[in-house]
Amino acid sequence: MAESNTNSRLEAFCDGVFAIALTLLIIGIIIPASETITTTNDLWIALQHLLPSVFAFLLSFVIIFISWVNHHGTLKLIDKSSPHFIYANGFLLLMIVFLPFPTALLSEYLFTDLAAPAVVLYAAINVLLTIAWILLFQAALKPNPLTKNDKATLIARVSQLNAYWALAIYMLCAILAFWFPQAVAFLLGAIWIFWLIYGISVKAE
Repeated sequence: MAESNTNSRLEAFCDGVFAIALTLLIIGIIIPASETITTTNDLWIALQHLLPSVFAFLLSFVIIFISWVNHHGTLKLIDKSSPHFIYANGFLLLMIVFLPFPTALLSEYLFTDLAAPAVVLYAAINVLLTIAWILLFQAALKPNPLTKNDKATLIARVSQLNAYWALAIYMLCAILAFWFPQAVAFLLGAIWIFWLIYGISVKAE
């Protein structure tokens, strides 16, 4: 029996990868060792030291979750596949799977004098993730569109254009992070909150 959805296996595989990447993020938040806690005040201080880890976890969770939502929406636009599309999708998954590492780095060094390399790397991953989206849309649109119909093609082209704007923003963030790492980290958070709100508003229309 032929598959009703050409990309059903691809989507199922990707869903598993996204789920694993989301789960790995929480590993970066480590419970304070009881040996160092003697008073409730010590515990409050230890929990305060976890704030960078919590911030990095929430930011990366939002990034991966929005990426999963967009990936699901993208696959709903197409009813065909191609080698270029599959490999572009693989590059996207590579960036998703790699994200827990810069997340752990960000949580460790965000509020220290050594924050710049961690934030630069984190912004660079956002750049590469956006490039992955651009490649995915290019593979879906050229040379023969894999989209279901003209409306789906238009939506894919608009999404690709948004990805180019995002690429410029994340590249700028990566450069500014050399001098203003903390500010850039919170700016990245604000940008992804914007994408979250934008995505919800678009879906509601």
